[in-house]
Amino acid sequence: MPRNIEIKARIPSVEALLPRAQALAGTVPELIVQDDSFFTVQHGRLKLREFADGSAELIHYDRADSAEAKASDYVRVPVPDAGALRAALTRACGLQGRVRKRRWLLVVGTTRIHLDRVEGLGDFMELEVVLQDGQSDAEGAATAEGLMYALGMADAERLAGAYLDLQAARCLVGA
Repeated sequence: MPRNIEIKARIPSVEALLPRAQALAGTVPELIVQDDSFFTVQHGRLKLREFADGSAELIHYDRADSAEAKASDYVRVPVPDAGALRAALTRACGLQGRVRKRRWLLVVGTTRIHLDRVEGLGDFMELEVVLQDGQSDAEGAATAEGLMYALGMADAERLAGAYLDLQAARCLVGA
């Protein structure tokens, strides 16, 4: 099962961090528009991710909700009919919520840098260090921390959960 080490942090703006991230990656970012529907499950998180080009994938992942660098294992499955699957999963599991975002993706070595503009929440950065066979979580965490430093984000406010959790907290505060 694929595993990665993740760090998520709030950023002032995508535009502020993009030049430094591009310099590290040595390339321009790929812009990806995503619409994630989260479903109620007993273990981990289950989301249906739909892309602007009409493609979609079902993703189950499990990770700790902590602010430090953390391991995540995941399974991704291509989905031919996202609308029908969303309806079925909503009936069977219950829809927890939806997260819509624009993601600027850059890659440095085995690390995916996501600069995310999340609808209703603001701008964030997420690092995903894809672990190679035999690579330890500690090695992946060291890579992630090194990139946080290189990006000038070593002292940035880190987030523990998913964007969905931030939406839920925002709704509770606003209620």
